[in-house]
This record gives sequence, structure tokens and C-alpha cells, in this order.
Amino acid sequence: MDFLRPADWEEALAAKAEHPTAVPIAGGTDVMVEINFGHRRPEYLMDLGRVGDLAEWEVGEDCVRLGAAVPYTRIMEHLSAELPGLALASHTVASPQIRNRGGVGGNLGTASPAGDAHPALLAAGAEVEAASVRGVRRIPIDAFYTGVKRNALEPDELIRAVHVAKADGPQQFSKVGTRNAMVIAVCAFGLALHPATRTVRTGIGSAAPTPVRAGAAEEFLNAVLEEGGLWENGKIVTPSAVKRFAELCAAACDPIDDVRGTADYRRHAVGVMARRTFTWTWESYRGARRTTEGAV
Repeated sequence: MDFLRPADWEEALAAKAEHPTAVPIAGGTDVMVEINFGHRRPEYLMDLGRVGDLAEWEVGEDCVRLGAAVPYTRIMEHLSAELPGLALASHTVASPQIRNRGGVGGNLGTASPAGDAHPALLAAGAEVEAASVRGVRRIPIDAFYTGVKRNALEPDELIRAVHVAKADGPQQFSKVGTRNAMVIAVCAFGLALHPATRTVRTGIGSAAPTPVRAGAAEEFLNAVLEEGGLWENGKIVTPSAVKRFAELCAAACDPIDDVRGTADYRRHAVGVMARRTFTWTWESYRGARRTTEGAV
């Protein structure tokens, strides 16, 4: 195994173009596990640790540009207001040591369906900034996952950043694991309310070959909220509607049986998380409306 260590971003792109099979490593929390267990033996390993701007972020008027190697700890500490769903997901990543090293770019590059960041990114409608010597493009998160541990990157591309719209409504993340820390998700669920567009988005992890959204569930709930004028009046969503939403989220899963859980359990757990996270976010939305109206 040869080791590449570019000094800056341009050098990294040039090295990736020359060695398309090179596996990038920043925090190493995904790649080193695969290497240590013999699941991967790349011809080239590319250390991106010296590319400083990968660990930086920019907060714009409407969007956050998050460098691929920004540690989860930094997201938790500095971006919980702008990216609440991703900050909640970051809290569930492994241990403090790993949260200090790992970043969203590693989750995206590995594209494991169990990656903790994926449900939050799907729910938020993120875009992945991919770059090569040929130029830069932004890949919608819905088109990024192409198969089991496969993504839409070209062989000569590297992930430079993720663009995530600043939250305009409540967001939530929930994860089921076999213990409280240092655990791969049995299943996970992210949900975000987008009052500006009157839409709800979801993200499901570790319950299908790739991270997925529950499209039919979103369409159902969007219709319920629109037809009842609930975005405007802030009324309670009926229990029957919440139950149906949860059922549709469970139906969106295509899980497997493995040592961490059965397929049936994963479907059931996703339904429970969908019901709970929507209830929490909708109550938060209603509470914010009452506060705003009381201040007028």
C-alpha cells in the first residue's frame, strides 16, 4: 500500500486524478476500521490531514457550507442552531474521541447505510460538493447514494464540502442501537419540518441497502398539513394521521436480518421513531407559533 500526502487541495485533486483508486482518509474512523478488519486493501491511501479548508465551515444567509472533514464535535458545539438535525445525529456518533476526528465526508465517502449523518442530510435536503481537476459539481443528496456502500462520485473526484440549508423549522434525529455508545445503528430516522416550503422531509438509515427517504409518507403528511391548514393554524395532527405516517415510513424500509436486529424489528422501530420524531417536531413548531403570536 502506497501512502499519498498532498499539501493542499490542488495537490490532492492532482493526486486523485493520477491515482483514481486512491482512498482518501481524513479522520480515518471509517476507512481504518475496514483496513484493520481486512475488508479493504487499497493500492493507495491518500491522507487529507494537511488540507486545512476541509475542516472549516461557512455560515451564509441561507446555507451552511460544511467542510468534509469538520469534526462532529465542532458541528455539535457551533452549528446546533443552524443544523439541529445533523447536530443531534453527531451526538450519537461513537465516542468523544471519534467525534473529535470523524466528519460527514467520511460517512458520505463510505456510503454505508448505517452512517449516522445520512438520515439528517436527507431530511435537510443537503447537496454534496464534489471536485476534480475537471471542475466542481454539486450532487443532490437524493441522488448521491447509488447502492450498498456506493455513491455517485466519479473515480477522480473528492468530496470537498456539504451544503445544507439553515433550518427554518424544527428537526429531529433518533437512533436505535444495541447499547448507548460505540454502536452501529440498528436503524435510524431523521425528520425535518420546512415551513418555508410547507414540506416535511425524512431520512432512514440502516433499514435498506442505501439511506432512503420515506417518499409516500412525506406526500401523505404534506397533504394532511396542507388540507387542514395546519401550517397556518398550528393545530394538533390527529393520532390516526400520525399513525398512518408511521406505517408508511415503516413500509419504505427494505431491511435485512443480521446480528444487530431482524428485518421485522427494524421496520417496527422505524415506525416508532417516525411517530415520535414527528410528534416532537410538530409540538416544537406549535410552541414556536404560540410564542410568536403572543409577542405580536
